[in-house]
Amino acid sequence: MSITASMVKELRERTGAGMMECKKALVETDGDLDAAAEFLRKSGQAKADKKASRVAADGRVVVAQDGSKVVIVEVNSETDFVAKDENFASFAEAVAAAALASGATDVDALAGEKLADGRSVEEARTELIAKVGEKISVRRFESVSSGGVIAAYTHGARIASVIALEGGDEGLARDIAMHVAAMNPQYVAESDVPAEILEREHRIESEKAQGSGKPPEIIEKMVTGRINKFLKEITLLGQPFVKDDSITVGKLLDGASAKITSCVRMEVGEGIEKKVDNFVEEVMAQVKGAS
Repeated sequence: MSITASMVKELRERTGAGMMECKKALVETDGDLDAAAEFLRKSGQAKADKKASRVAADGRVVVAQDGSKVVIVEVNSETDFVAKDENFASFAEAVAAAALASGATDVDALAGEKLADGRSVEEARTELIAKVGEKISVRRFESVSSGGVIAAYTHGARIASVIALEGGDEGLARDIAMHVAAMNPQYVAESDVPAEILEREHRIESEKAQGSGKPPEIIEKMVTGRINKFLKEITLLGQPFVKDDSITVGKLLDGASAKITSCVRMEVGEGIEKKVDNFVEEVMAQVKGAS
């Protein structure tokens, strides 16, 4: 059967695949548009399977909100180039909307949820991989609901945070969300810091102070002071407020008779070990291997 330009165009509109891929699919299926679309879907899954072992450490963090509920989703790509692609950005936004609308509690459940266009998240992900030629993964998402005040803050497409408050107002919640995005506190309050973290820091600071030659009671005061400084640095309530460092976030909240009920921060690629190619070492290794 002769494959016409109009058939290729129609298949492209239906699937979003490239022109040559559409033409190949139509040739393989003797011009059957439905069969060609299925061929492309299976081809996309095959490509996705091949790319599954690659590291996807770039991408976007997207926020979706509906009243008192906010969702943050991280969708990863292999490169910043694809992360800025319009198709990738649209997919990430659609996934966030699906996560917000659904009752999914984990990524596996979210994969089966439907997007606005009727495709499942997994189907859309597979098709996107076929389009952009990189591993794409929906890495994680978190939902925050509040009976009080809630606000989100995004820094570009790489960092997002959500703060829920009891008391205060939306402006305060947004200011603290901005602070969290900028300062990345590890814990909300000192009471949230695990005992093993405190024990480790106490041991490290004690060993450092022992070399000072000072009396034991002075050393203990030095260690206590350093531990207190450490706690202020890693806790949200102890950190100087980013918009006014004369007060801490804790004091800011006290002044508004407010307290934090939820705090979430998400940054693209955090915790993922990204392979960095050293081309000089690679070339030297090849030269040595050839000699």
